[in-house]
Amino acid sequence: MDTKELLKKVRKIEIKTRRLSDHIFGGEYHSTFKGRGMTFSEVRQYQFGDDVRSIDWNVTARYNEPFVKVFEEERELTMMLMVDISGSEFFGTKNQFKNEIVTEISATLAFSALQNNDKVGIILFSDEVELFIPPKKGKTHVLRIIRELLEFKPKSNKTDISEALKYLTNVMKKKAIVFVLSDFIATDYEKTLKITGNKHDVTGIRVYDEREEAIPNLGMVQMVDAETGALQLVNTQSKKVRNSYAEFYRDRVEYFRETFTKSGCGVLDCRVDESYVKKLLGYFKRRG
Repeated sequence: MDTKELLKKVRKIEIKTRRLSDHIFGGEYHSTFKGRGMTFSEVRQYQFGDDVRSIDWNVTARYNEPFVKVFEEERELTMMLMVDISGSEFFGTKNQFKNEIVTEISATLAFSALQNNDKVGIILFSDEVELFIPPKKGKTHVLRIIRELLEFKPKSNKTDISEALKYLTNVMKKKAIVFVLSDFIATDYEKTLKITGNKHDVTGIRVYDEREEAIPNLGMVQMVDAETGALQLVNTQSKKVRNSYAEFYRDRVEYFRETFTKSGCGVLDCRVDESYVKKLLGYFKRRG
């Protein structure tokens, strides 16, 4: 993609998603996430009625009288976008590929944070962390994130959600609003998600294509694994083959929903041919 074409695409996404974030999501984002974080303010002497759990025992021991920690609402928040850029994201049978919808959702969320003067950062991952852009404020920064989403070429086509979550936990010391965008055709991230969910406010956004849910009866078809590149001749006439695949896919979806829910994280499903605007708005309203 040459520079002129890239800038044109960035501008197109900016116009579409900024309008959404300004007129629809800005207020919803604000009411959903503002004030969720609490930050340490000061230490003062204990007063009758104070919660004993807020006593600062170190200061109390030093002065030989009770002192409590005072917290205040944290007005400035940090949003982290964690985006799966593995091979399976470059799939779509309708108007757009999954990765194109992921880019639009990411841009909408980033502009919503920008409108509320919050920092935004991003992690692009496959089976390794391919790119980390630390959280910053400003339109220029958000546009850089959109450019990377459009242009970045991953080294690997595979997926490892657990590895990305570990990286996030290591680099983000303060609580953040985290959106993980993927098709979640993966497992083995339950333990790391639980750790991440205890520290951050996490939402998993599953972006998928309806053709991934079941294999149609098309006879003998040569298929390619988007993540490994392996070719395989598949007899789609076989009911057993179709049922086996459908069960495999349902298991992955169920794992995603159960794992995120048990970890205290939010869950959102977005099909590529459905309105992600309605899905996001509904999710924000339910949480607000």
